[in-house]
Order: sequence, then structure tokens, then C-alpha cells
Amino acid sequence: MPAIALVLLSTEPGREQDVVMTLKGMPEVSEAMVLFGEYDAYCKVSVEDFSKLSRLILAKIRIIDGVVDTTTLTAANEGQ
Repeated sequence: MPAIALVLLSTEPGREQDVVMTLKGMPEVSEAMVLFGEYDAYCKVSVEDFSKLSRLILAKIRIIDGVVDTTTLTAANEGQ
């Protein structure tokens, strides 16, 4: 069963668009956009399992220039 998650991101001021463009270039990311409110951006990701989700967040998303913090919300089961 694939691991699907929404990742909420806080960015450095003025870096929101750069972060979103980087996210959109990742094959695991199906959508990403800038937000107004508590978080600056979000993306929806889908990978094969939760261990790959963990690696994606730690090794690819958190290290993007301009990302300050992330909060990951995992889907219980898509379609329910």
C-alpha cells in the first residue's frame, strides 16, 4: 500500500515560490503550492511505503534551500 502524505512547510521569508518550484520538480510530488496562513507552502507526496516517505522528507524535502520546518500529515487510507 503506498504511503500518501501532505507536507506543510514553513519557509524563509520570500522563498515560498522557490521552494514550491523545487518541490514540483520531484517525481514523488503530485501537487505543491504556496499558502497564506500558518504555513507557507504544502505538497502532496506518494511513495511506495512509510520508510521511503521518511527518507523523502529527511533527505530531499527538509534540505531544500529556504525550508525552515516541515509538518507531515499521513493519509489513513485514500478514498475513505
